[in-house]
Amino acid sequence: MRVNRILLSSALIVVALVIQVSVLARLHLPGAVPDLLLLTVLGLALVYGHVGGALVGFAAGLLADLAPPADHAAGRYALVLCVIGYLAGLAKPENGRLKSATGPMVVVVAAAIGTTLLYAGVGALVGDTAARHVGLPSLLFTAALYDMLLAPFVVPGIMALARRAENDPLAETGSAAKSADISSGWLSSGTGLKIGGQRGGLGSLKTKARTRTARVGRIKGVKRL
Repeated sequence: MRVNRILLSSALIVVALVIQVSVLARLHLPGAVPDLLLLTVLGLALVYGHVGGALVGFAAGLLADLAPPADHAAGRYALVLCVIGYLAGLAKPENGRLKSATGPMVVVVAAAIGTTLLYAGVGALVGDTAARHVGLPSLLFTAALYDMLLAPFVVPGIMALARRAENDPLAETGSAAKSADISSGWLSSGTGLKIGGQRGGLGSLKTKARTRTARVGRIKGVKRL
């Protein structure tokens, strides 16, 4: 991985883990806990691809395994996020462009369910039966719900930062690039706003206003003569 990828990924992973442990884990929501670390890995994997996603997922999972108050074997979550990051990276479009939010949202829901199942499966292999006592169906439903609600506020921003760090042409300020960017497509499809075309629209309105003003001035000048 490039140096800029390592620096950005490390900073985002640390911030996500701190927020998840200090804030989200203390909300005491029913069922699962919103997985901000997973969403960070997904956002980076959709930009870096399957290899970068696997490396980022492994590093993020290993950090979560070692950070307190972790109560499971080290490497368990690292394995899960490594697999999820690799699979999410396979969903990256070849041209890096995605006009609809449907694909990323499907990736988020599938990753939330897959992470819960893999974590419970690995736990069953090492003798951890906590998922059975809590209720696996409830964990699956709440994990998918919380991550799906949190994803629109996290994943587009992560992807935009990753593109800027990569000096990707799609991250430039041009209107055509913005309208084709994945994060812009996510937001525009979710809100109905055409983000990339706002500047062009304002410019055209200003031009029309100036033209009308000039015409009125000409007409008044003719009347005075």
